[in-house]
Parts: sequence; C-alpha cells; structure tokens
Amino acid sequence: MSNSSSSRLLAESIAEEIALLPEGTRVATHRELVRRFAASGTTVSAALALLAQRGLIAPRPGAGTYRTAARPAARTGDTSWQEAALDPVGAEGASIGALRDFQAPALLQTLSTAGPDIVDLNGGYLHPGLQPLGTLATAMSRAARRTEAWDRPPAGGLPELRDWFAADIGGGLGRHDILVCAAGQSALAIALRALAQPGDPVLLESPTYPGAIAAAHAAGLRPFPVPMDVHGLHADHLDRALTRTRARVIIVQPLFQNPTGASVSTARQEEIRAIARRHAAFVIEDDFARHMAHADAPTAPPPMVADDPDGTVVHIRSLTKVSSPNLRVAAIAARGPVLARLRSAHVIDMLFVPAPLQLTALEMVTAPGWRRALKALSVALAHRREVATEAVLAAFGDHALARRPRGGYHLWVSLPAHLDEHQLVPAALAKGVAITPGTNFSATGNSLRHVRLSYVAAPSASDVDDAIRRLAPLLIEH
Repeated sequence: MSNSSSSRLLAESIAEEIALLPEGTRVATHRELVRRFAASGTTVSAALALLAQRGLIAPRPGAGTYRTAARPAARTGDTSWQEAALDPVGAEGASIGALRDFQAPALLQTLSTAGPDIVDLNGGYLHPGLQPLGTLATAMSRAARRTEAWDRPPAGGLPELRDWFAADIGGGLGRHDILVCAAGQSALAIALRALAQPGDPVLLESPTYPGAIAAAHAAGLRPFPVPMDVHGLHADHLDRALTRTRARVIIVQPLFQNPTGASVSTARQEEIRAIARRHAAFVIEDDFARHMAHADAPTAPPPMVADDPDGTVVHIRSLTKVSSPNLRVAAIAARGPVLARLRSAHVIDMLFVPAPLQLTALEMVTAPGWRRALKALSVALAHRREVATEAVLAAFGDHALARRPRGGYHLWVSLPAHLDEHQLVPAALAKGVAITPGTNFSATGNSLRHVRLSYVAAPSASDVDDAIRRLAPLLIEH
C-alpha cells in the first residue's frame, strides 16, 4: 500500500472520530495518533493535512489542533480518472529510461511540522531562537523603502547582490559568473535540468541529501550512488563509476556533508576535479554549510570552484540555512558557456527572484550586524553539538558516532545491530521525538541502519539533550 493511500485511509478513520466532537474540542495529538494507529509520523502528518484541507481541523500554534465548525458538504466528483492520466508508463511512446518521478516523501518529511508535544530533531532550519531576527527585520524594512523594490530586477539577479556572492565565494569570480536563484533546492533542480537530459545517469554521494535524490528523479535522471570515506567522495570509486555509467554530472557537498558530516579535503578536491575533467563531467558543488562552521572549527578549505579555471564546477551558495527558511535566496556560480544554459533554465522556471527578497538579502549581508550574527550562530552551534554528542554517546553508546563534525547542524548516528530506523523512528515519535530515518538519504531506498539527529530545530540545547536521552529505552534489546 502506498504512503498516500495509507494517509487517506487514516484520515477517514480520524474523520469519523472528529465528527462526534463538538466545535472547538482539541483532537488527539500527533504523538497519540502514532501510538494508537501504529502508523508512521509521516503518514499521520499527511492524514492531518488532508483533514485540515477539508476544513475539519485547524492548528493553533503552541496549543494543539482543534475541531472546526461543521461546514456544508462540498459537491464531490470522480477524480479516479487522474490516476491513469498521470501514469507515465501508460502514455503512448513513453520511455521507461526517461521517466520523471515526482514522489518526494523523504524531502517532504524534512518539511513536516512537529506538533507542540514533539521535540523536533528532524528539521534542517534554524529555530527562531537561533535566527538573526533583528537583522532580518531591519533588512526587510530597509528593502521595502527602496524605490527599486517593486521594479522588475534583472533576470540574473541584482548586480550588487551578484557582486556580494562573487566576493563571498571567492576564486576570482565576478558578477557575470553569478546567477541569483530561489535557494539551494531550486538551484539543484535548475542545475540538473540544465546539465543533463532525461534518462541520463547522475552520480550522488552515498548517503546524500534527500533533495538531491528527489531533484534527480524529477528531472528524469538515473541516480547512481558513489561511496564516501573520511575525506568525502571516494576518488577511485568515482573514477570507476564515471567509466561505467558515462555520467556527465556529479553532486558533491564539500563541507559538513548532509547527513554524514564529512568534509572534502583540499587534496581530495583536486582529485575529484581532475577525474571529472578527464571524463568531461560537471561537478555540482552544493556548499550549503559554508557559513555553518562552529566556533571551534579549523579553517575550512576553499570551495572547489575557487581553483577551477576550466569551468568543471557549478557552485551553489545559499543564505537560507543561516538566516530563515523564508529567505529563499541563493547563487549559482559557474564559468563558461554553461552559465547561459543555467540562466535559461532559471528563466523558464520562475523568470526571476522577486526584488524585495533580493534586496532584503542584500541589506542583511551588508549590515554591520551580519558578521556578528554569524559569529553568534557559530558559538551556539558548537554548544548544541557538544550537548547532542554527549547525549548520543550516553543513549546510543560510544561507537554510535563515526564523525563528530565541527560544522553543520546534525549528527549521523549508527544503530545497534538488533534495530533499524524503520523500528526506531515511529517508536521515537511515540515518545515525543521526531528524528530522520537513514533510508531518506539512500538513493536506492535501502536501510542504512542510521538516523540523523538535527540539533537546530528544537527550542534549546536542553530540549535536544532531553529528547536524545529519551530514546535510550528504545535501544535496549528485548
């Protein structure tokens, strides 16, 4: 049974219960529903979203979810015909090798909202308590007062913002090497569509970010996982994979990789670039964590694009992770004719990033408080990492962490031999803790016997500590 059909069936069961409740009554919590129906947190979230769309329930931030007033039954039709119409296999002349897949459950899970009774160790965006809210508010206010705020910006982005991104990335890049786009996920999708054709192979780190997997499938590409070691993508395996698949695109996260936390050494960067150049392949460098180094981190190596005069690397730099999930502004940097292809793909997608958003980003990164905000974040991240690490070692054991990255926002935790993520994740949710299954990071969908624990979405370091330690009884072999 598909996840979507499971959520619809669960929604009907919950709707029957809600129908008996008076208006304004609080409905069962997310945690209670997981326990009562023995369903995954994702299925419960999807079921509640369906009920909210139907107007049967409404969330109240910080207070729970409540029964709404009864509404007149809407006229319903028969939409079953859509299942056949949306089936690409049945379409005349469809090529199985070039099918696009818009199923993205793992990516959607990263956006799921934890209920008020759930500690969120799943989310990848900063809790509001970690966001530079004062700087953001001032930047938005100043941007709104600028006369050009409501004028149409250049398709490639505001020149001043492109200048800032070029200087921030380094390597001698100029504004004409920069394209402003709507955050990292959009940049990944644009790059994959511009650099590859449907049916082409694409090489991904194993494990890797679910958004990269989803974007590859949506572009009709065939993902191939490449193993990693302590220095990042394994060069020998990469060379063999390129020879075998003839792929023309490789996706790499060079710093504090999601989910493992690995960083690519300078020597390995040179190897990867040389191998890619020899095979005439592009490297998409998703540098999402460049500004998430912790206060005690050593100096990070420069990005791969910095030493790339031949244009092998297409670099992505986003502001979203270190500011707010709503400041969806990023840059793609590239050298050579490929930038024109990237710009065309971006224009077809959304024409341009709205000027008010670009101006807000520009005001933020040029404000006196921007560097102070990054420094404060680096201190807070280091503290949360230490708290999370101690809690993981206490709950999971000394061998649970192969890496303790001094950057990023998460830990990649191995599970005991008797347990896998499909057992632990729903059990954790029933305990009031949302965590991310390792399967979400697998291009093949196989169990990786890991979970990822994020320590930035919870309100405080003490919440992170308490939530991780709450998992300890679930790890005991019965």
